[in-house]
Amino acid sequence: MPSPQLKLVIDMLRNAPAVAGADVLAMRANMEKAVAAVPVPAGVAFTRVRANGVPAEWTVAEGARDDVAIVYLHGGGYVMGSLDTHRGLCGRLSRASRARVLSVDYRLGPEHPHPAAVEDAVAAVRFVRESGIAPERTAVAGDSAGGGLTLATLVALRDAGDATPAAGLCISPWTDLALTGDTIVTKAAEDPMVRGADLALMADAYLAGRNPMTPLASPLYADLAGLPPLILQVGSAEVLLDDAARVAERARAAGVEAELRVWQDMFHVWHAFAEILPEGQQAVDEMAAFFEKRLA
Repeated sequence: MPSPQLKLVIDMLRNAPAVAGADVLAMRANMEKAVAAVPVPAGVAFTRVRANGVPAEWTVAEGARDDVAIVYLHGGGYVMGSLDTHRGLCGRLSRASRARVLSVDYRLGPEHPHPAAVEDAVAAVRFVRESGIAPERTAVAGDSAGGGLTLATLVALRDAGDATPAAGLCISPWTDLALTGDTIVTKAAEDPMVRGADLALMADAYLAGRNPMTPLASPLYADLAGLPPLILQVGSAEVLLDDAARVAERARAAGVEAELRVWQDMFHVWHAFAEILPEGQQAVDEMAAFFEKRLA
C-alpha cells in the first residue's frame, strides 16, 4: 500500500514539473530552480574538491567511516543536474550507508558530448582510490542518466584493467539511449517525472550524432561480464522500467549478480522526495544495506 504522501507528490509534479523547457538548456536552468528550496539533511558536511581535475564534492554525514566511499553520479539526462541538485540525496545516502559520498560534477552535453561524462566518472573513481580508499570499500552509484553512467563507468574501469569496486547502485537507470523500451510508451501516463520526447532531446544533445547503441552511452548494449554485484531500483510506474529490467537480465546472463527491485507505484527517481515521501527514504536505506552486505 503506497503512503498517503505519494499522491501529494505526484500532484505537485503534475502541476509544476521538475523537468520542463523547450530545449535542454532551458531544462537545465529550470531543474536548478526546482530544487533550490529542497532542504539538505542535518549533520552533513560538504567539501568541494578537484577529483583528478573534475569538480566534485565530498558529502560526509556524522558517523560516516573514513575508509568507505560511494562515488555518486547525478541524473539529468546527461544535459542537466549538478552538485547542487543532488546534495540532499547524497546526504541521505551518506547517512544511511555510513560512507563518504563523492558527488561528481561531470561534464554535460551539448557542450561536452559523449564520452566526456564517462571520462570524468572514471577519473573520479580513480581519485577515490588514490585518496587511500580501497576499491573493495568503494561503490559507484547514480540515478537516471547517472544510473546508466554508473554501469558505463564500471565497464570502462574493467576494460582499462582497474580494480573492481565492491558494488554498483543504480536508481531508475537510463540504459538505452535508442529508446526502444516499451514502457517509454506504456507508462507515459503514469510517470510525472519523465516524458519520451524529453528523453529524445537529451539523447540527441549528449550523443552529438553518435550511434545511440554505443555501449558506453547505452550500457544495455555493453558486455557486462565481470562487473561487481549490482542493485537496480526502479518504479513500477515509470517510463524507464524496461531499461532497468532489460539491463538486469543481460547482466545476469553475463554471470553478474544483479538484484532488480521494482517498487510498486513509484515514479522515476522517487528517492529525490525522501524528505516528504517515506518510500524515498526506504529505498535509500535499501541501497545502503546492499552496499553494506557487499563490504562484509
